[in-house]
Amino acid sequence: MTSTKYLIIGNSAAGVGCVEGIRQTDPTGEITLLAKETEHAYSRPLITYLLGGKVDEAGMAYRPADFYVQQRVKTMLGVEAAKVDPAAKTVTCADGQVIGYEKLLIANGGKPITPPNLPGADAPGVFTFTTWGDARAIEQYIAANDVKEAVVIGGGLIGLKSVEALTARGLKVTVLELAPRILAVTLDQDASDLLAGALASAGVKLLTNTTAQRVDLENGKAAGVTLPDGQKIAAGLVILAIGVLPDLSLVAGSGIATERGILADERLATNVEGVYAAGDVAQALELLSGERRSIPIWPNAYRQGFIAGVNMAGGDKVYEGGLAMNSVEICGLATISAGITSPPEGQGYQVLTKLDPKTKNYRKLVLKDHHLVGYVLVGDVDRAGIITGLIKGRVEVKGLEEKLLAPDFGLISLPAMHRERVTAGLGVWS
Repeated sequence: MTSTKYLIIGNSAAGVGCVEGIRQTDPTGEITLLAKETEHAYSRPLITYLLGGKVDEAGMAYRPADFYVQQRVKTMLGVEAAKVDPAAKTVTCADGQVIGYEKLLIANGGKPITPPNLPGADAPGVFTFTTWGDARAIEQYIAANDVKEAVVIGGGLIGLKSVEALTARGLKVTVLELAPRILAVTLDQDASDLLAGALASAGVKLLTNTTAQRVDLENGKAAGVTLPDGQKIAAGLVILAIGVLPDLSLVAGSGIATERGILADERLATNVEGVYAAGDVAQALELLSGERRSIPIWPNAYRQGFIAGVNMAGGDKVYEGGLAMNSVEICGLATISAGITSPPEGQGYQVLTKLDPKTKNYRKLVLKDHHLVGYVLVGDVDRAGIITGLIKGRVEVKGLEEKLLAPDFGLISLPAMHRERVTAGLGVWS
C-alpha cells in the first residue's frame, strides 16, 4: 500500500481546481491524483467541437502539459478508483492497488444514463458521448463503417451538442426527444421553437414525444431504430444522450452520505472527516434556493474543487452556492439560460419576454421581489455575463426591468451604484 497526504480522484475541472486550491495553501504537501481516463486534463465541454473539427487535439488542453509536474503532483492516469474506505482512510483501485490518504477529494464526475430495457443498446455503433474517449471512438467508427446517418436519442444539452458535431461531419441526423420540445427543462416554448427552426434549417429531423423502442441491427451492428409506433429510422450510428447522473458507485456502502449526489457542505466537506466532494458527483449549495443540488457545469466544478482544496490544506473558504446554467450553440444559433427559467405560478414571480422572429432573438427574464432570478437568451447573448452578475450579486433591479429587455442593454444602462457594484466584482464571481 502507498500513502499520500492529499488524494484526488478525478482529472477534470474539479480535480484541477483542487490541486490549485491546495497549492495556494500548502506549497509542498504530497498530492496524488488518479483518474480512470488516460488523457491529461482536458476541456470536457469541447469534445463535440473536437468531433466536429472545430478544435484540434492541442486545443483540448485545460492546463499545460507540464502542469502536474510544476504543481508537484503524482499522477496515476488510467487507474480507476473502485472503493473508498473512510474508516481505514484508503482507496482501493480496480487493479488492486490500495492508496492511503490523510485528506480525500472525490471528483469522479457523472456517468451517462443508458436505458435499461432498450434492445440493441450494447451493439457496436451505439455510443454515449461524454468523454474524449467517446469522441475518438465515434470518429473511428464513422470512418471505419462509412456512416452517413445517425440517430441521437435525447434533445437535451448533450444531445444537441452531439447533433452539432455530427452535422459538421456531414451526417444526416434525426433527434428523438421524449418531451414535447427540445431543452424542455431549461427553455420555454418560444426559445425551443427557435432552436427547432435552426435544426430544421440545417437539415436535422426532430421528432418529439417519442423515443426508440429498440436499436435495429444488421450483421450485429446498429442499423437504425424502431419507434413505439412502428416507424423505422435508418442509421449506422446511435448516440444515447438521455442525460448524466452523479457516479456514486465509488462510495456505495462507505457511510458517506448521498442523495442524488454526494452531500457536501459549504466547505465542500462530506459527513465523513477528511473526505470532500466536488464537481458533477457533488450535491452542494444552490445559490437561489439555499438547498443542496447537483449542478453539473464546468465553472461550478472548478470553483468547488478549488474551495475544497483550500479547506483540505487547512484554509477556511466558503462555497456561496452554484447557479444552474446552460450554454449551447446549435446550427449557428446561440442560447444561454441560467437560474429559474420556468417559475411556478402563484408564487410572486414576474416574467418578462421579448421575441423578434425576424432576427431570431429572444429574451426572457424571471424576477422575484425586484431581483433577477433567471433568464433565457437566444440569438444575441452578448450581455449574458452582466445579467448573470446581477443574479449572483443579488442586485435589486426595481425600475430597470424594461432596460434589461432592450437589445442594447449593458453596464451603462444601470445606475451608478449598480455599475460600481458589478465592476467591483461584487456581482460577479471571479
